Amino acid sequence: MTMVPVSEGTRVFLNFSVSLEDGSEVDTNFGGESVNFVIGDGSLLPGFERLLFGMCPGDRQMFVVEPENAFGQPNDNNVQYLAREEFEDDVELEVGLVFSFADASGGEVPGMIIAFDEDEVTVDFNHPLSGRTILFDVLIHRVEPAELH
Repeated sequence: MTMVPVSEGTRVFLNFSVSLEDGSEVDTNFGGESVNFVIGDGSLLPGFERLLFGMCPGDRQMFVVEPENAFGQPNDNNVQYLAREEFEDDVELEVGLVFSFADASGGEVPGMIIAFDEDEVTVDFNHPLSGRTILFDVLIHRVEPAELH
């Protein structure tokens, strides 16, 4: 059986962890079942996906992913100022709380409260990991041709 490297048109089975530069872990599935996805299906950010190309089953590698290839840089336009009355009166506002807000298309988008007073609430809709360098640890278990349906 020939080893298929990760490339376009492959399904990849892997374990991974995502950490910050200080070593704090954001997400991991080491110690559990591997996950699998097809390259290009949107499961992984393109900046992470490209790093896997050429890896073979059994390969394990730690990548340092700059913000531009991970969750982007924070965008000032993603900080919104909302009227305090848009929040229920009985809601205890706290800096750092994350609320779910409806977006223009009817979906939900998380926003974190970064400041508030009696009249206005400042909400940051940037991804919580934007601006952060990510450590991406990957162990490839299996690579197989993706079945196209």
